[in-house]
Amino acid sequence: MPKKAISKGHSEHTKDADIKLGLAGKCPRPIKIVMLGAGSSFTPRLVNDVLQIPGINKVHVALVDIDKKRLSVMKQLVEKLICQMGMEDICKVSAFANYYDALPGAHYLINCIEVSGLDCVRFDNDIPAKYGVDQCIGDTIGPGGLFKALRTAPVWLRILLDAEYLCPDALILNYTNPMNILCLAAGRFSQMSVVGLCHSVQGTSHLLAKRAGVPYEEMVWECAGINHLAWFTKLEHNGKDLYPILMKKAAADIAGKPSDPEDAGDIVRKDIMLHFGYFVTESSGHFSEYVPYYRKRKDLINKYCRFGYDGGSRFYATEWPKWRKTADEERIKMLKGKKPLGWERSWEYASWIIEAKEKNQPFRIHGNVMNNHMGGGPLIANLPLDGCVEVACMIDANGINPTVYGYLPPQVAALCDANMRFFDLAAEAVINQSMETAIHALMLDPLTSAVCSLAEIRKMAEELFKAEKKFLKDYK
Repeated sequence: MPKKAISKGHSEHTKDADIKLGLAGKCPRPIKIVMLGAGSSFTPRLVNDVLQIPGINKVHVALVDIDKKRLSVMKQLVEKLICQMGMEDICKVSAFANYYDALPGAHYLINCIEVSGLDCVRFDNDIPAKYGVDQCIGDTIGPGGLFKALRTAPVWLRILLDAEYLCPDALILNYTNPMNILCLAAGRFSQMSVVGLCHSVQGTSHLLAKRAGVPYEEMVWECAGINHLAWFTKLEHNGKDLYPILMKKAAADIAGKPSDPEDAGDIVRKDIMLHFGYFVTESSGHFSEYVPYYRKRKDLINKYCRFGYDGGSRFYATEWPKWRKTADEERIKMLKGKKPLGWERSWEYASWIIEAKEKNQPFRIHGNVMNNHMGGGPLIANLPLDGCVEVACMIDANGINPTVYGYLPPQVAALCDANMRFFDLAAEAVINQSMETAIHALMLDPLTSAVCSLAEIRKMAEELFKAEKKFLKDYK
């Protein structure tokens, strides 16, 4: 099947050259943007990005967070940023502890919520570890990803249900993980227009251009799959395939003879490329949780996984509480003038989507949408029609317009499909508030099923439900 609307690397907005200046023209109307989970690390940079949209009209930023202390600090921080940029006459900021009060009249909802805060991160990691399931990140896939979804998605779906009444025409931009499960549940439950946004495509495309030694703006590439498991099926420069260069370097790195000692890591992704033929979007540590090959035995972890994002055991569970504390401390320093406030416009998609839609000027992103978007599809022909996929999408005044990719190479499609079966049951567990469906989902998780028996998986899930019962009271 021929691919449609496939675009080139340089058509994607990044921080490079003149692209960061934004699209021409002015935004014709005032807009209201609601930041859900405003205490998150995304908020300062995303608001900063919005304020740098050329020709922006008046904008109302409504901050929402149940943590009133973090909400107050964020409101002060955004107000200081607005003053610093001389935009007091253009931008208004308000704060709400209840999202319901913030939704009326919203044009965009940016979702960054975190349900349970720090209370469950240790359970998500340490209980599965007792059963031999070794996680690096554990917030989108596996036991950690499943239980984060079970806690988060009911709140998310309630927000979407209220949005249908209070701001039915709003565009929903989701940054919260687990991305696939939340977007899939939304696609099956809500009538709102939702797109899931990640930065792994932008980051990895830049990384591959650097590794291949070619200018990013001259690299031609295609990428499709599912979130954290999307594949660069085409990488070319001046008509030349770049994969032979990348394969040669990867083989040397895995053999312990790197040509570039500063880029000798990322072994899991390099290894999967050598065996499956294509490079994947998510970092080695996180990606190692999506497949059954790298974390099921200690010797394999030692061989393929490295520290931190490269595959460190318990990395997220150990570091995330520190990151959160550091972020809070840095915001206070910014307010007191002890740390600079303000950044260049980033490659996060949110502000570019808002700009493209408001100015009706087409712009390409890679977004997470239903494979049968708007009752059509499939966007990716050899993946489940009722699943959520990550594909190139064009943005204009009509909102999110996904492009048809066609067929993925069968071996990488099979890896995506295996994960989608897990996501399918996880989404159904959330929608139906079913413990049994959640347990069945975990039985299909690639890493968990490579390590545990069915009886062990059930016992693990029951222990997690008990430990996190404060946040899972509605599951029967």
